[in-house]
Amino acid sequence: MKFVVYREKIIISSLIACSCTFVACTSMPTADQQAKNVSLLQNTNWVLTHIGAVEYKPNPNTRNVPTIQFNPDLVVRGSDGCNRLAGVYAIKGEHITLSQLGSTRMYCEETAQLAQQYSEALGKVKGYQVYDKTLKLLDQHGNRVLQYSAQQ
Repeated sequence: MKFVVYREKIIISSLIACSCTFVACTSMPTADQQAKNVSLLQNTNWVLTHIGAVEYKPNPNTRNVPTIQFNPDLVVRGSDGCNRLAGVYAIKGEHITLSQLGSTRMYCEETAQLAQQYSEALGKVKGYQVYDKTLKLLDQHGNRVLQYSAQQ
């Protein structure tokens, strides 16, 4: 009886160890995948589609929409729908750090609330995912903070 219980514990422990190893190996992108992700991220004009879970639908009469661009020289540029933004970024794996963000200080009555929400969301960004024509900027827990579509 003791042998059967002991054997079951060994089998369960082995299965758990194999499962953890398998998950760890499949969740880490390879160097080639990381290079491809950075390549997809850079040199694209990304247009905002979501702030958090809320879909952003631009007013057809609005001239500016929130955008972001990541340049190969590690400079980030964009717009909050009113003001131009600029700063620097760093990438390590799937983590991204936005820093030294600055903006112009124009007041746009019709987009003031959007500009505030966008700025607050950018301050929470800690990670990213990019797939084809979709960019997701994520918070420290992996939740979507901002989502963009590649501009055609």
